[in-house]
Amino acid sequence: MKVAGTVKEVREQVKEWRKEGLSVGLVPTMGYLHEGHKSLIDRAVKENDRVVVSVFVNPTQFGPNEDFESYPRDMEKDSALCEAAGAALVFHPEPDEMYVDGYSTFVDMNTLTGGLCGKTRPIHFRGVCTVVSKLFNIVTPDRAYFGQKDAQQLAVIKHMVTDLNFGIEIVGCPIIREQDGLAKSSRNTYLNADERAAATVLNKALTEGKKQIEAGEKDAEKVKKTITGIIESEPLAKIDYVEIVDWKTLEPVESTGGAILCAVAVYIGKTRLIDNFIIEK
Repeated sequence: MKVAGTVKEVREQVKEWRKEGLSVGLVPTMGYLHEGHKSLIDRAVKENDRVVVSVFVNPTQFGPNEDFESYPRDMEKDSALCEAAGAALVFHPEPDEMYVDGYSTFVDMNTLTGGLCGKTRPIHFRGVCTVVSKLFNIVTPDRAYFGQKDAQQLAVIKHMVTDLNFGIEIVGCPIIREQDGLAKSSRNTYLNADERAAATVLNKALTEGKKQIEAGEKDAEKVKKTITGIIESEPLAKIDYVEIVDWKTLEPVESTGGAILCAVAVYIGKTRLIDNFIIEK
């Protein structure tokens, strides 16, 4: 496995693979990899001849008061995980390699990004769309792999790929969880022992909401109240949002009868965690 720090290195390697007629998969990450990321790499390795994993903490998707500087990083551990999973190349650029001096071009979206995480993180998806577009242009993959835990991001990327004619297959992969149900996340490392125990309330609440829908409840507001009530019962939890939206448009729905995304964002102490479930009909 190779580790490349420059765009030129990646393009030269991909060019060689293309000459051999090989397919290429891409797994974009911000590093500090865990089993959730590994599941994406595993699937990409199964479905492509060569796999590129990007490890890049993207500054343009962090707001002024967010955790860019403190975001966990461990390149040695990340490289070992990628190699063990069968990745062929890790792209690990410095910020000035991705954003040259005077950089002023961004990819923005007028739909899908205003609600959910976009309400409190207004620049986030502009940064996501920009960096993912750049990675697509650098790697030119056949397929790219994203986790369902970031469900809004998955929907946004799928929409962007259609809008901008990238011709890349976007593969959404299931949420990977700890034994107690907490969705795996690099930010889980911020939690102390009490907060870690409290964080399980997200999955508990979503599980009850999903059971309610599966039992026939069509009123989205009633399901939201169930989820909200369970989360509010945890003293260390502060809700950012609890939403049930159309899975295609990400607009709020009154009925749970169609294809829906039920998503939550909750602060446990100072750490903001997200989780969700999708029902596709």
